[in-house]
Amino acid sequence: MSVSADNSADATAIRPFTIPVTPEAEIADLRARVTATRWPDKETVPDHSQGVQLATIQELARYWATDYDWRKCEAKLNALPHFMTEIDGLDIHFIHVRSNHENALPLIATHGWPGSIIELLKIIDPLTNPTAHGGSASDAFDLVIPSMPGYGFSGKPQEPGWGPDRMARAWVELMKRLGYTHFVAQGGDWGAVVTDLMATQPPPELLGMPDPDHQVPVHPDGRGMYCQPERQPPSDRTQSVEGGLHPTRDYRPSTGPVKGSKILWPRPCSDERRQPAPGAEVSGLFHTAGAVMVSSVA
Repeated sequence: MSVSADNSADATAIRPFTIPVTPEAEIADLRARVTATRWPDKETVPDHSQGVQLATIQELARYWATDYDWRKCEAKLNALPHFMTEIDGLDIHFIHVRSNHENALPLIATHGWPGSIIELLKIIDPLTNPTAHGGSASDAFDLVIPSMPGYGFSGKPQEPGWGPDRMARAWVELMKRLGYTHFVAQGGDWGAVVTDLMATQPPPELLGMPDPDHQVPVHPDGRGMYCQPERQPPSDRTQSVEGGLHPTRDYRPSTGPVKGSKILWPRPCSDERRQPAPGAEVSGLFHTAGAVMVSSVA
């Protein structure tokens, strides 16, 4: 599949990118290869103890070969603003959707393995347009969704070294190129590793990240996240930190602003953004697709 981007400007500039239309012959070939799958014998037990049951995987294959509509997905992708920029010698593709609400919090969200930006499409409108989904304007985010190197429309590394730590540094550079002086980060699966490593580097622009293993109080007036001056994120995510960081066992997702939930491990910050007093009311957190993000930051 060929891709197209405006390469007239310097490679490190932000270039508009158009997702190419997949030739119908390629779609037909993929369907034919799925249909031609050679199946193993049926399992010898009536449950999943021997793995995914044959009937289940055959039905999944039937869906992909006959029912799945790639053109519908292609149209959803092409309805979004896509861009390309070269970072550290590699083309990085990303979606960038700015909220119409003022003071939206910039968020970079990273997909997992073996996924793609498609797994994050459903969060775009709720996060950038929260008032249409039962939220308030203060819940709004400017959203950046990059394709990891070698995934989707990003370039394929031609040398070793593009691990999650390098991706984390590239994401910081991407956000700076977009003009963001501060932002938060989220990731799922392999994207969570990228986000975790970003927090350990840690760039001064990074305000915080979702951490499903901990709970952090937030000031009821929305001034900002829990903060412990000069303290770094724990290397062991199960570690508790004095002052209100606790393991969390409730992973139920929600779709709007909630109180008393899990979230962000912040970067080191100044004394005026201290942690709330013990027992202070917690508020200002936002759940989407199982991830939790702060809805307002000082």
